[in-house]
Amino acid sequence: MARISRSAATCYGVGMTPPAPSPQDLLETLKQVKYPGFSRDIVSFGLIKDIQVGAAGVTVELATTSAKQHAIDEIQTEVERVLAEATGLPVNVTVHESRPSGPTPGAADGPRGRRPIDGVQHIVAIASGKGGVGKSTVAVNVACALAATGHRVGLLDADVYGPSVPTMLGLDGQPAVRQDRRIVPIEAFGLKAISMGMFLSDRAPVIWRGPMVTKLITEFFRNVEWDELDYLILDLPPGTGDAQLTVAQQVPLAGGVIVTTPQDVALLDVKRGITMFQQVETPVLGVVENMSYHLCSGCGHRAEIFGHGGGQSMAQQLGVPFLGEIALVPEIRARGDRGEPIVVGAPDDPHSRPFFDLAGAIDAQVTERAAGVVTH
Repeated sequence: MARISRSAATCYGVGMTPPAPSPQDLLETLKQVKYPGFSRDIVSFGLIKDIQVGAAGVTVELATTSAKQHAIDEIQTEVERVLAEATGLPVNVTVHESRPSGPTPGAADGPRGRRPIDGVQHIVAIASGKGGVGKSTVAVNVACALAATGHRVGLLDADVYGPSVPTMLGLDGQPAVRQDRRIVPIEAFGLKAISMGMFLSDRAPVIWRGPMVTKLITEFFRNVEWDELDYLILDLPPGTGDAQLTVAQQVPLAGGVIVTTPQDVALLDVKRGITMFQQVETPVLGVVENMSYHLCSGCGHRAEIFGHGGGQSMAQQLGVPFLGEIALVPEIRARGDRGEPIVVGAPDDPHSRPFFDLAGAIDAQVTERAAGVVTH
């Protein structure tokens, strides 16, 4: 919580200067400053350590653990601009680097204290700028495709408010909890999975504030018995919020994949998702266009219902790889609804091929980057 103080009192009467805004007023004003790459503001992220208002102007102290200096610089510039416009007073912003509490990071830790998960080689996040683009379908099928091609794979459903992984994998039981309180993930189709949905009844909503979401994701990272994995696939919630920031701050990501659809409204959010990964020093493995076209099951006619090619064009504009197109076909949806991903139930189906290709592209990029060979 920010400490807000006022170093000089003012009075207001006829012919006198109106009172300066209070620190609480300025705290509200600062809510319009977003953390770079995220949809949340710097106040809700707890970056404002102190605000003082006096005759000499406004003094703000920022407490930040940002991984990138240019993000700090951008926040500082925006704070100065917003407060200067709101008050007409000189603004002085200082930055205090606040390190997270807990054990001091060791030599094996990732950037800025990100700690690897014991036994997990590579963590890959599947993300989207908005909901409804089929991100979970992509995450589940990619995880299953990696498992089918011989990799040891885990799938962590970080979409706390809308968990769909249990349904898509046909899982209806609760994970076991060992005597030492470690959670044992449920296995299906050669991979290990964990999700908030495994702990809920069918109709129970999750009505949680951000800190509870953060705590749950941390629990899934640190207290689940993942054992030895080549890949842990993260199905992130849509957008850029608490869950995404928790992931970025706590574990080193091998890369992120952005899922979009051809509609302009979805493509507009691709840049936000890419910027989010870049701001937290995570390689963007590429963009995949889901629901790219529709194939008639009767005649095979191809219809580009939502337009076509937007994902590839956006990827080219932003300088990231385009990882392919996935068709809008009933079979993919129907198999997910009944808990049998298409790459598992019909691996030879032509519509399974894009998921295997996507899994292969992810594996190739991660392997190249781990070896210090970056081709994109």
